[in-house]
Amino acid sequence: MPISEKSSVFRRDPTPLNVAILVQDECNTLSFAAAVDPMRAANRRAGKTLFNWQFYTATEAPASLTSGLQINGLAIDQLLRCDLLLVVAGFRLEEQATPRLLASLRRLYATGTSIAAIDGGPWLLAEAGLLDGHNATTHWEDIEKFSQRFPKVTTLRDRFCISDRIATSGGASPCIDMMLYLIETRYGADLAHRVSSAFLYDPMPASAQRPISIPRAIHHHPKVIKALDLMGQTLDAPLAIPEIAMKTGLSTRVLELNFQTHLHKSPQAVYLTMRLEEALRLATDTQTPVRDIALATGFNSPTSFARAFKSAHGTSVRTLRTQRR
Repeated sequence: MPISEKSSVFRRDPTPLNVAILVQDECNTLSFAAAVDPMRAANRRAGKTLFNWQFYTATEAPASLTSGLQINGLAIDQLLRCDLLLVVAGFRLEEQATPRLLASLRRLYATGTSIAAIDGGPWLLAEAGLLDGHNATTHWEDIEKFSQRFPKVTTLRDRFCISDRIATSGGASPCIDMMLYLIETRYGADLAHRVSSAFLYDPMPASAQRPISIPRAIHHHPKVIKALDLMGQTLDAPLAIPEIAMKTGLSTRVLELNFQTHLHKSPQAVYLTMRLEEALRLATDTQTPVRDIALATGFNSPTSFARAFKSAHGTSVRTLRTQRR
């Protein structure tokens, strides 16, 4: 018999949750903390146990985080059932998507367990076939590749998505948003507010992921946000600034004034920074050829790309890669 949507943990229910946290090798420490610490804070602020959790790893071996921190836990295939499984992953996802791990994910979901996947975690759920027919997201750096790899998944750029018994989020900050949403949904807005206040954190549950960090005050200016989102979605084929202004419902002059007021840069300068930050990521984290990096960040001329990259980062792509070997 199919498990009904009502069994999702993302609904009003004052009873405590039994949570299993599957920690994968090379996940980011901040993403790990973003999954665990809101539960700890909720217990403390509520003055009672709302979340019980235990750590699991893919095998009997400890999971090593990117910081070198090691997390000990039982092998995930020893877990029979829980209310919520948090899957925290980061790098080397294809290597980690073993038949043993994917079978455990499918088995737990079939028991009625809700699953929330963080950072690289959505890749593992998608590899297991659990995201087919669902809305989902992943870290913004991997969204395009994710949507191409898993066409049966409706991939969104949201910070986090809830679809029946499955939740997915980007990196650490979107994970906090997702956990605060869980706390609010189950235990009330007052507790979620007190937890966010404990972290001095201002939730942004309705916003999209974007490849640039911006001041939180900007979130009160939706047209500036829309312009930034348009820029983030068109790094490979940059739009003219007047076109961005038109799409946001502003004149070019007003858009420029808003950027200068809130970001202290022109739209052109912000756009170029976003493109060159993406170029640095591709140069650092992938083996993408230099010519393809240039095209992926909107440079039709390899010479102009090389000049802009060196001006922004103080070195060339080739030199950067040689130094990091």
